[in-house]
Amino acid sequence: MTVIVEVPEELSARVPVEQRGPGLERDAVRLLVSRGTEVSHHAFVELPGLLRAGDLLVVNTSPTLPAAVGGWVGHTRVVVHFSTRGDDGRWAVELRVPDGRGTTRALNGGRARSAPWEGGGGGRAGLRADTEVRLVGGARLVLEEPLSARGERLWWARVPGDVLGVLREHGRAIRYAYTERDQPLSAYQTVFALPSPDGAGSAEMPSAGRPFTTRMVAELVSRGVQFAPVTLHTGVASAEAHEPPYPERFVVPEASARLIGAVRAGGGRVIAVGTTAVRAVESAAGADGVVRSRAGWTDLVVTPERGVRVVDGLLTGLHEPEASHLLMLEAVAGRAAIGRGYEEALRGRYLWHEFGDVHLVLAE
Repeated sequence: MTVIVEVPEELSARVPVEQRGPGLERDAVRLLVSRGTEVSHHAFVELPGLLRAGDLLVVNTSPTLPAAVGGWVGHTRVVVHFSTRGDDGRWAVELRVPDGRGTTRALNGGRARSAPWEGGGGGRAGLRADTEVRLVGGARLVLEEPLSARGERLWWARVPGDVLGVLREHGRAIRYAYTERDQPLSAYQTVFALPSPDGAGSAEMPSAGRPFTTRMVAELVSRGVQFAPVTLHTGVASAEAHEPPYPERFVVPEASARLIGAVRAGGGRVIAVGTTAVRAVESAAGADGVVRSRAGWTDLVVTPERGVRVVDGLLTGLHEPEASHLLMLEAVAGRAAIGRGYEEALRGRYLWHEFGDVHLVLAE
């Protein structure tokens, strides 16, 4: 059982921090630090003083795609979230209902009401194979099968033509109703993002890296903190139905694997920047705890029962009660520590979601 908290609506970060006042930059967020059940409160700009020479930050270099594209099913408007490109050329997609405040309710077999194109009369129904979606700009996609046998909200779809070109021309960053308005794609890119050779990227921002600036990276390096880049292309968020993360593509380069091994051998701490970085390095770790260069797909779900083999800490955002990521935090620091940290986050009025504050979780 994971930590359960209710997040008041007013604690959702509605805009990026740099838009909340004059002179603010990305690093002007707050930082909650949990060392076991000991909690302290900081500004994020204090991070260099909280780490030590010899520590290693593992960062995700995946860029964020403009993965939300408007479209129609029949005469009904939808927003298509392009989640993940499969090895066979298909895309895992999610259809959502636009409401003018972001995209909210997902259309799917279990939780959507009868849709107009199905001729329903108010009963329970959902999407089906062979449903065609017309996208802005003229492209079309056809749903083929649910991503999993559970028939949830993601479907494999066949999309003829240049999907990445459609995203570049007609897409925008995925956003949800807790945000105030659409933001330019640049607001969703981290300082660590690098273009992928094949144009791949993340459907949603690896947001733990967002508060970092080039100035802070330089200061950390000057203090002896090192960086190990990895790549994990995130799919759409999966918090709304207690769903585990879906398989995602990742790469742990040889140089990063060697650096992680050297830091661990030298007594330094390996701290992942984001749950995506944890998933990547833990997927590349053998039963002996040694990280080796790997690339491919991972369906790893890090739980307290599985534990962590590599990371000593995690810098991450604040997660919703339904998010499977909370299990990962418990695997790093224990349930009592995470429960205590989230109590303090609520008491201290920290902000949630991708534009919110951050939490440094260190093993006791």
